[in-house]
Amino acid sequence: MAAGCVIGVDLGGTKLLAGTVDSKLEVHHRAYRLARPDDTGELIDQLVETVQEAIEAAPGEVLTVGLGVPCLVDPHTGIALDSNHLPLRGVAVRDLLTERLGLPVVVDNDANAAMLVEWRCGEARGTQNAIMLTLGTGIGGGLIVEGRLVHGARGAAAELGHIIVDADGPPCPGSCPNHGCLEALVSGHAIGVEGLRVARAAPDSALGRALRSGRDVTGALVTELAHDGDPAACDVMTLMGRRLGLGVVTLVNIFNPEVVVVGGGAIAAGELLLAPAREVVASRALPINRKDVRRVPARFGAESGMLGAACMALDLAGVAIE
Repeated sequence: MAAGCVIGVDLGGTKLLAGTVDSKLEVHHRAYRLARPDDTGELIDQLVETVQEAIEAAPGEVLTVGLGVPCLVDPHTGIALDSNHLPLRGVAVRDLLTERLGLPVVVDNDANAAMLVEWRCGEARGTQNAIMLTLGTGIGGGLIVEGRLVHGARGAAAELGHIIVDADGPPCPGSCPNHGCLEALVSGHAIGVEGLRVARAAPDSALGRALRSGRDVTGALVTELAHDGDPAACDVMTLMGRRLGLGVVTLVNIFNPEVVVVGGGAIAAGELLLAPAREVVASRALPINRKDVRRVPARFGAESGMLGAACMALDLAGVAIE
């Protein structure tokens, strides 16, 4: 690509993905890490190492780096103000990476990044009001209101995973002080927790047999067994979808969006999760709000965050998406 490439980075609660991306949003290389250090310095080192791998694989000059992080981020300074899952509190991520990499860096919340690419090029394209939910280790949110990405006063807007669905529900993981947040009830972590409960209660199910064989009952395993038709795993996904639907009902009643896009790793469940969510929205949202809203999986799937970060980097470099 004559104009050069950028690096888009999606830092999640349990994984790290950096992509070498051109102006057509084509990915030339993916650098992937599963480990997540609990120390801030080690986490920054891992970020730098992963980005450098992506830089070395670039087919041309690398212009800028975009980073999406599961944090409250000050959009003006690139400082990670707080994170529910990572050791990033008051950390000047943008400046640290700029110094270590020798390239301009832009940082934003990971779900904001995912919303950006789905709005520019994906399922929310052409809309003026849209919602993004990213289901992974936690649940992130992004908002387009009247054609603008919403950051709030300090970059802490659209923490949609922390709307309270059940005041007497389970404690929210990480540093969130609440109980019954959407994140506590529907995230990849929550799917695993419910899957483990069901596996113990139904030892003759595929979930129960997997537990007895020593396998970890994770959200990914529950999803896999549900796709294979295990009734117990399917029941877990139905419950998760209904809970997701309750959260979406609240959001569509507040924001009246044209589309709700659901992405993140947990969206691998597909219609097992989305179909029961749609049923709840169709029956419980205000009629005018549910009438035209679409509820769809992200066009870019689990890579929305990485490609959204690449969009941010392209904007910083002044390169238009083709």
